[in-house]
Amino acid sequence: MEKQESIGFIEVCLRILNNDLKRFKLCLAMVLIPTIVAFVLVMWVIEPTYRATAIVTPPSSNQSSIGNGISNILGSSGKGGSGGLSSLLKLSTSDEDADVVWTIFNSWELHTQVIDRFDLATHYEYKGKYKADLLKEFRKNFDFDSNNENMFEITVEDKDPHIAAEIIKFMLVKADSAFNAYKTSEARQSREYFQTRLDSCEKVLDSLTKEFSKFQSENNFYDPEIQMESTIKYLSDLQAKREELSMEMAYEKDDRGTNSKRYDQLSKRYKGVNSALSGTLKGKNDKVGMVSLQKSPELAAQYMQFESEIKVQEALYQMLRVQREELLLEEAKMLTNLHILEPPWENDKKVAPVRSLVLAFTFAVFFMFATVICNVLAYLDAEAEKGTDTAAEWLKLKNIFRRRKG
Repeated sequence: MEKQESIGFIEVCLRILNNDLKRFKLCLAMVLIPTIVAFVLVMWVIEPTYRATAIVTPPSSNQSSIGNGISNILGSSGKGGSGGLSSLLKLSTSDEDADVVWTIFNSWELHTQVIDRFDLATHYEYKGKYKADLLKEFRKNFDFDSNNENMFEITVEDKDPHIAAEIIKFMLVKADSAFNAYKTSEARQSREYFQTRLDSCEKVLDSLTKEFSKFQSENNFYDPEIQMESTIKYLSDLQAKREELSMEMAYEKDDRGTNSKRYDQLSKRYKGVNSALSGTLKGKNDKVGMVSLQKSPELAAQYMQFESEIKVQEALYQMLRVQREELLLEEAKMLTNLHILEPPWENDKKVAPVRSLVLAFTFAVFFMFATVICNVLAYLDAEAEKGTDTAAEWLKLKNIFRRRKG
């Protein structure tokens, strides 16, 4: 039995090439005809697709100053404090605004407006009866994404470059209007909250002011620092005066005795100073601004508590009032939030079909197909020369087709 030699790769390639060349006309026809047909289709039959693109900036949130300002008043610090307060007040951040714009651009409502405005059912030659399928058709040609610079990129593909650009312009106007409506509603809700807090703060401030005034009038306690300083200075003067009188009385007693007229005068003055000192210590001179040293710590603590609460309420009232005015302006204004960096234009460069790619793909596929056919035919011819069973079956098959043709 003869040993079959292995065939190398180069020999296989040469055999395939020779088989193609033996049937060159067949191979050329199988490759050239489909390629010409594809060329005609992509050049004159298949409608080209054009692409329009616009790049816009995401909206910037101007509400962060509100949260930061109130956080500073209330003693909050860091990102967590401001973010928590913004969440409590329903104030959106820039990331949340970007998500809102993303949702608007991809919304069913905006896409339906585009379909109705440009009559895309007729433009797409849509024959179906379900509008959802037409919506899917439009969304195949629409794309909304974020580029590497974190800007929004809107892309629309269409058979008409003018319509593609006009669709983007229409969507930008409608999306900006919808976002303004959202921000207006948000500002109104926040403003109503601030108005409620402002009314509450005003009531608390009025109540605190009345209680503070009553506390001051009842205790004759108006300025702790000045009154305490004056009282201590007055007591020091009285104490010094009493010591001086005590020394003079002792000298007079040793010199003339206790029955002298001067000693009697000094004694009366000493009793007067001592009475004034005792009365001041007990708080009997509070009507002239003196304070009792025994009661002064408690009164000072209450005074500072009133003063601190009133300062907080006043600062909060001022901030709430300023923010209410800002929200009123936000609610009333209608500004452009999506600033266009690259406006859409009628780009007449075709994006589909890609002629070079289609022709190359067609040529490659049909060349491989022609190569397979030519090599199969060469194999069958070789089997026919050997008279094998494969050749007999191939002959039968050809005879069947010949009889059908005859």
